[in-house]
Amino acid sequence: MLWVYLHFPHLLLDQIRRSRKSGEESARENSEEALVVVEATGQRVLQACPEAQDQGVQAGMPLKTAISLAPALAFARADTSREQQILAEQARWLYRYAANITLYPPDGLLAEVGSLQKLYGGLTAVWQTFEQALSQRQLTAWMASGQTPLAARLCARAGQGQCTTDRDQMAQQLSRLPLTAVELDSRTLTRLQRLGLDRLGEVMQLPARELAHRLSPDTLAHIQKIQGTRPDPQQPWRPPHHFRQQVDFVQDIEHSEGLLFPLHRILGELEEDLCWRQQDTDSLLLVLNHRHHTPTRLRIRTSGPEHRADAFLDLLRLRFEQHPLKAPVTSLVLSVRRFLGREASNGNDLLGETPDLNEAWHTLISRLQARLGEDALQQLSPRADHRPERAWTTASLPHRARAISTEASDLPHRPLWLLKSPSPLQETPCVWFSGPERISGGWWDGQRVHRDYYIAQLASGQLAWVFRDVRDGWFVHGWFG
Repeated sequence: MLWVYLHFPHLLLDQIRRSRKSGEESARENSEEALVVVEATGQRVLQACPEAQDQGVQAGMPLKTAISLAPALAFARADTSREQQILAEQARWLYRYAANITLYPPDGLLAEVGSLQKLYGGLTAVWQTFEQALSQRQLTAWMASGQTPLAARLCARAGQGQCTTDRDQMAQQLSRLPLTAVELDSRTLTRLQRLGLDRLGEVMQLPARELAHRLSPDTLAHIQKIQGTRPDPQQPWRPPHHFRQQVDFVQDIEHSEGLLFPLHRILGELEEDLCWRQQDTDSLLLVLNHRHHTPTRLRIRTSGPEHRADAFLDLLRLRFEQHPLKAPVTSLVLSVRRFLGREASNGNDLLGETPDLNEAWHTLISRLQARLGEDALQQLSPRADHRPERAWTTASLPHRARAISTEASDLPHRPLWLLKSPSPLQETPCVWFSGPERISGGWWDGQRVHRDYYIAQLASGQLAWVFRDVRDGWFVHGWFG
């Protein structure tokens, strides 16, 4: 089998920098500031961005020293749980290209690519696909191929990865690794160095019996897994049945406009995810975290299935216009847990040029609800009453509104223009088209009617809906267009 390991040397730093380039700092042209990630205690630098390195800041340096070199230095504290979340986010997009993935928290992903070579046209094509995806996501990763998972991992973490399927070349690459990069415990490493062994190749050249005699069982198993002489089963990762993305801001965002930039990027990834799933959604949850206030929870609903990032962004923009930020935002989380099967298009144009009226209807309803509120829109609904003036009512729009059908066979023989109250018929119709249609009811509420309805044309050419009341004569109740 063939494996490719992706090592992210500063995953948290990349994520923060990407958020800053998408946030309010970018509008102020301030995204090139020096930034570092410090340990939880805040004493020492763990990761430094290129701008910080240009000013002399290096990983392992005390934070006080770093600030003296770069007075405008911005920093974020390391967070193990957050790093695991970010790693899972990267596994989600990698899963689109490789099905067999294993997570190595907090900074590594392993992918089985031997079975993909025929699909992509060789390891080089697979490698380039990964590199292109990394570039689009502004992520730095050291990659390495290997015949075993552990061999690929060690080469990648040492920054000595190569894109090759040649066994001899991969063996030479492994043999050149220093023992300090082989992930041995300190006691074993010291013991091997005292024997004059500095490279992995020197250890692997020892006879198996000599290795068993000089190394502990765990260390021996570790070396054998590198060589591939001992099984090393991997736990496959499967994407969760939800979508979740988080953005952390180094500087608080004070205006909602500054949130639209990172949201645009996240919604773009959501659109990619939905297209890959061949699914839609009608509900987003946006949580805005504040430093000294309870989080703001915004539920964004659409009137029908949706997957387009621009449509979601328009709804969020409208919501922000109606609900300004109550406090500066330190981070945001966008999540989707409700997925809907994608409905087949009703259009008959293979080139996709036929306008989707149902989609336009859902877009209009969603925008109106976002601006006016979910309960502000009403729709006409039928009511069980034979009397035309009482046969309808208003009701709240359902969560998944449906466009009104325009099929002629679905339309009743009723006028769209119904008068508020019947008016006396002033002239005798010149043409009668249909009738009589008898409607008798209202005895249960004391407003009984007994009418015979006709569709007739008047001398003016108007098409009227008229009726004869058994007691009061002839009336016009509505007009046909």
